Amino acid sequence: MSRKICALALLTTTVLNAGNVMAADKLIVSTWGGGFKDLIDETIAKAFTKETGVEVQFVTGGTIDRLNKAKLAGGTPETDVTFTTSHVGYLYANSGLFEKLDMSKIPNAVNLVQQAKVSPWHLGVWGYVYTIGYRPDLVPKGETFESWNDLWKPELKGMLALPDWDPSHIIAVSARLSGTDAAHWQQGQAKMKALIPNIKSFYTDDANSQQLISTGETPVQVMLSMNAYNMLAEGVNIKLAIPKEGAILGVDTIGINKGTKRVDLAYKFINIALKPEIQQQVAKIYHGSPTVTNAHIDPELAKLPGMLTTPEQWNATINTDPQLRAEKTAEWRQWFSENIMSH
Repeated sequence: MSRKICALALLTTTVLNAGNVMAADKLIVSTWGGGFKDLIDETIAKAFTKETGVEVQFVTGGTIDRLNKAKLAGGTPETDVTFTTSHVGYLYANSGLFEKLDMSKIPNAVNLVQQAKVSPWHLGVWGYVYTIGYRPDLVPKGETFESWNDLWKPELKGMLALPDWDPSHIIAVSARLSGTDAAHWQQGQAKMKALIPNIKSFYTDDANSQQLISTGETPVQVMLSMNAYNMLAEGVNIKLAIPKEGAILGVDTIGINKGTKRVDLAYKFINIALKPEIQQQVAKIYHGSPTVTNAHIDPELAKLPGMLTTPEQWNATINTDPQLRAEKTAEWRQWFSENIMSH
């Protein structure tokens, strides 16, 4: 009789263990598609699966589209971990969609730069800048864009492209050039309106940005540095300028979806993302600036415009408070659509 009980207990334990393995057989990650998904897959996800034996599955989409899906899902999230921008991360947190992070479970976070300690709900995994990308063969000869003011030159009429989903970059620039900051952005409205003659197009996503500048339709862009380096690797004649006023800082972040049943795995994933060797891979593959201070970047790579590897470089950027951006996103987009994009 005792043998039967032991056998039954063993069978029950085996079934329970099998169920636990099945429940944790994958970690589902929300991120952008294209190169960013591939980057995460090749670096963080690969190391995570090697360390845990758990596969990573991706759900991809645009920044705002994924936020809206998460809102609809509510307390039963489709994904376990979400990559998003620093300011949109606040929109997740404000909607109760992110877990408050237990930093004791992310030991590698002790090395984060200050700008990557975004909030109690999401942390920076790489940095970049939005700055002036241009085709030297298609802009007026000798133009090097030493200042953001150069975008307003009449010689650039009909040459410029801006992102249509996030006007915060040009809002911050216009405010700075008007003697203030993004918190007092109204003082830069006249400056923004003066830029309209030079605007040719508004790009809808990273792929559209790259298409417009590679074809020469918009030889000048307010552009994501990581995209510019991706295009350079493909042989496109493009240059990045860092204006004297500073480039616009961007930080992509990671948070844990509230309601996930894989919280422990999510913490492991985030901690792996902040390993110095993973951060070094991100810098090498996609020119994302490391957000941990103990990552060692090749000196030639560190020299490139837009790469942030020292406190001085991080501090020299135009860094709009991501919480302010989150609060003002809807207002800025409406004003920008009505007053800039509609002309």
